[in-house]
Amino acid sequence: MIKLLIVDDSLFFRFTIRSIVETDPEIEVIGEAEDGQAALKIMEKNRPDVVTMDVEMPNMDGIQATREIMARFPTPIIMVSNYTQEESSSTIQALEHGAVDFISKKNSMAKFELLRVNNEILTKVHFWGKNSLPFVQHRLSLEKKKRRDHADIPSGAGSEGFIAATQGAAPDTGRPAMEKVTPVTPVDLVVIGVSTGGPSVMSDFLTSTGELPCPMVIAQHMPARFTASLAYHLNRKTGLNVLEGSDGMVLKPGMVVIAPGGKNSGVVRNKDEELVLKVHEGQKTPYKPSVDLLFTTSASVALSPVAIIMTGMGDDGSKGAKDFATKGFPVLAQDPETCVVGGMPASALKAGVVNESLDLDEICERLASWSGAGRDR
Repeated sequence: MIKLLIVDDSLFFRFTIRSIVETDPEIEVIGEAEDGQAALKIMEKNRPDVVTMDVEMPNMDGIQATREIMARFPTPIIMVSNYTQEESSSTIQALEHGAVDFISKKNSMAKFELLRVNNEILTKVHFWGKNSLPFVQHRLSLEKKKRRDHADIPSGAGSEGFIAATQGAAPDTGRPAMEKVTPVTPVDLVVIGVSTGGPSVMSDFLTSTGELPCPMVIAQHMPARFTASLAYHLNRKTGLNVLEGSDGMVLKPGMVVIAPGGKNSGVVRNKDEELVLKVHEGQKTPYKPSVDLLFTTSASVALSPVAIIMTGMGDDGSKGAKDFATKGFPVLAQDPETCVVGGMPASALKAGVVNESLDLDEICERLASWSGAGRDR
């Protein structure tokens, strides 16, 4: 049985979420709270497997509640956010502080796209409820690693992360590992595919890479309205030139471009032979923005690109990475054991299209070396 705590200052929304999850006999609502303070009191007495958390609440909002819960009772938290600029920005902050996922809703439940939301809530509560224990182990492992690093003590074995339930343990691909590939010329484009867990790792990753002498394009699975907030947040946190992409945007050195949410983006060359972002409105793909499409188009026009697959559910990126592998361009994957969810890199490893599986610090080192960037470590 999956134990769920619902946190929302709206009685109507609490009732609606309860009504949705109670259609599933495997989910039990163990409590409801109208703000973060009330949620913490409940969690002191009865630990849930997963929490749905409103963003804007009195007394203690979703951001502060997420920080407190992760510090005291590490638990998978799914943010429930309205389609507003203010709430999307707050959701990004909550994700950075440890929330694992989010569900976007309209201001009025009458316009809540009930079928979509019903499926999304049930799917995500199920996934994170089943993976609650591995998530807690992952959080504790990260905290332990931070303490070791802070004390400057050499770390031992890799962190105890976990892989998406659909992927099981780290895959035995049955294929020989691909050979390492070193670019012959400096990297002219970095493309990254990331989904669940991306906002929580991206600011540290970009801070570590620093400004590269080439553009970077990131396909982060997100709906429209959220990627602008993500870009703004990363810009302020890292000091880099991070911005949401737009159709026709010229990709210049040092830029970090977040592909716009809810749409697909690829890379093309314009009449001046510059690399340009092409935003596609109508293409149907399982995920938007599609990592496969970003990778495939980049491999066809860039001279020396690098593809990176990071934390996320599913297998987006594996097909596009095959185009990189075919042309001898390097494909790096975040080690699934260090991911919030290891499904995407694990799928690429299983497909045999990854040259190296590394932790994020090692990926940063590769990018610095291959792009010609000099960084003091």
